[in-house]
Amino acid sequence: MNTEEIRAILTICLLASYADGDKHDREREQIRQVAQGLAQDQQINLPGLYQEVLMRRVQLADVLPKLASAEARQLAYEMAVCVCEADGQTSAQERAFLDQLREALGQAPTSFTEQADALAAAPLQAAHTALPETGVAGQPAPHPASVDTLPGTAAQRRPGALSTADMDSKILNASIVNGAIELLPENLSTLAIIPLQMRLVYQIGQSYGYELDRGHIKDLLATLGVGLTSQYLEQAGRKLLSGLLGKAGKGLLGGLGRQAVSSGMSFASTYALGHVANQYYAGERTLSTQMLRDAYQHVMADGRQLQAQYLPQMQQMAQGLNTGKVLQMVRGG
Repeated sequence: MNTEEIRAILTICLLASYADGDKHDREREQIRQVAQGLAQDQQINLPGLYQEVLMRRVQLADVLPKLASAEARQLAYEMAVCVCEADGQTSAQERAFLDQLREALGQAPTSFTEQADALAAAPLQAAHTALPETGVAGQPAPHPASVDTLPGTAAQRRPGALSTADMDSKILNASIVNGAIELLPENLSTLAIIPLQMRLVYQIGQSYGYELDRGHIKDLLATLGVGLTSQYLEQAGRKLLSGLLGKAGKGLLGGLGRQAVSSGMSFASTYALGHVANQYYAGERTLSTQMLRDAYQHVMADGRQLQAQYLPQMQQMAQGLNTGKVLQMVRGG
């Protein structure tokens, strides 16, 4: 697979992300930042690809001829499916785009699409899914002091079903699991991180007596600045640049990609989501948008620092995971 094919795949991903023309300005900005962050080599020039897509200067027909290999065509389709599924639903426009892409690439309907659909529609109510054990013997899970300084949370704290220590362990456990999934090479596994994060928020709200729906959780994530499509694009794009360019490109961006994949974005984002959601629901949902965003950024910094400490556990867990196990985990089996 050559650099031209990689550029075409990433262009298709961006086309897929805008297929429904319904991206909020915040999501557009996040996708722009993803493109800039991944553009570490002028041979790829992701910001340029982003501008071409946003300004409608490139169409699907322009990039399809550049996908010469069967591997590239299959990967382009699979990544486009995952991008469209990232926010938990595929609109009619996105489905039409995927059908057009599948037909143009000569891809037969596969179980991959069905599995991606199942991941996106995974029930939030599977609240008792048994996750792999990740606790450190004799060591309590860390608790970020930054969230305890939020105004009003102590005085207005709502009774919860879990102690502070148990909640900290639950959030750490989920963070390590998602960090391990991030290390897997399969794009379908990467797509599982988002529903698992949403389920964690659901479980935390439930522990304080709130029965949350998918729309509420998406709104909370959007308030924190977590764009689901851009989050997937960042994870999958870095894997693409690491794995494919590292092999076919004789090291081109390989080192950068491996560093990015091991940077623990999923660990840190899950850690921050969990702790901020815990304070939000414990405080009876009275925190302002700015308070939530500031707290999320502070706890994200804590999560990035903790990532190195728990990376060996993530790596060990990843060795025992595969796509089948991840799918079962997300489905609540």
